Amino acid sequence: MSYKMIVLDLDDTLLRDDHTISERTKQALMEAQKAGVKVVLASGRPTFAMKPIAKELCLADYGSYILSFNGGKILNCQNYEELFSSTLSPVDAHKLYEISRREEVYIHTYIGDEIYTEDDNPYTTIEAVITGMPINIVDNFVEAISVPVVKALMVENPEKLKEVELKLQEELGEQFSIMRSKPYFLEFTEKGVTKGTSLAQLIDDLGIKREEVIAMGDSYNDLEMIEFAGLGVAMGNAPEDIKAKADYVTDTNMNDGVAKVVEKFVLSELVNA
Repeated sequence: MSYKMIVLDLDDTLLRDDHTISERTKQALMEAQKAGVKVVLASGRPTFAMKPIAKELCLADYGSYILSFNGGKILNCQNYEELFSSTLSPVDAHKLYEISRREEVYIHTYIGDEIYTEDDNPYTTIEAVITGMPINIVDNFVEAISVPVVKALMVENPEKLKEVELKLQEELGEQFSIMRSKPYFLEFTEKGVTKGTSLAQLIDDLGIKREEVIAMGDSYNDLEMIEFAGLGVAMGNAPEDIKAKADYVTDTNMNDGVAKVVEKFVLSELVNA
């Protein structure tokens, strides 16, 4: 199979634990792009926190794309034009806030390039470190969120959040897409919006078949795109139930797992062509 697109989750997939890309992985992705293969970044991160990685990989030079906010936005890397944007209404955000109070978990969302929350908490601080975005601690979340937002996150310790996830999937699953991107991040986007659905829209726009797509990820918010792609790859550091649903399991993010897939399924095919 001649693959035309490689879709990559960022944290714990493309990026090592220190949030950098290994030299081997970077070289493999640059060689793939030079051969005409699109490299697409797909993350739960806000767009702001994906742009430096897109720049490092020269995605704009090759006319590539970003799927940010778990597929809530599709952006052209050359001009950051939005090809697709999904939002939650302020009413939806307020409802999620009230439920977070009831369940005794923290909540944050994004306006512009800032993280908005009512509570100073360690999990939102982790998000700020990952994304490089400042935290705006507001006195009243409901009053502060007066415009549509792309997604909201409930955050807490993993044991607590797992219980909340099971409960809210039952209660809110018909209204929102709900998924955990990290053990302590429970994400809410518009119903029907995932990395998988946005990937499907993007390849349809580009005339690429799903069989021609490799998608790699490590977490539950990657599952739909892993199952959608022609070659769905789970990282070696992914949970066992993610690995079970993948077509192929590669090495970990710390051992060039992405590079090894690109070398095996893309670059070796180019050599043999």
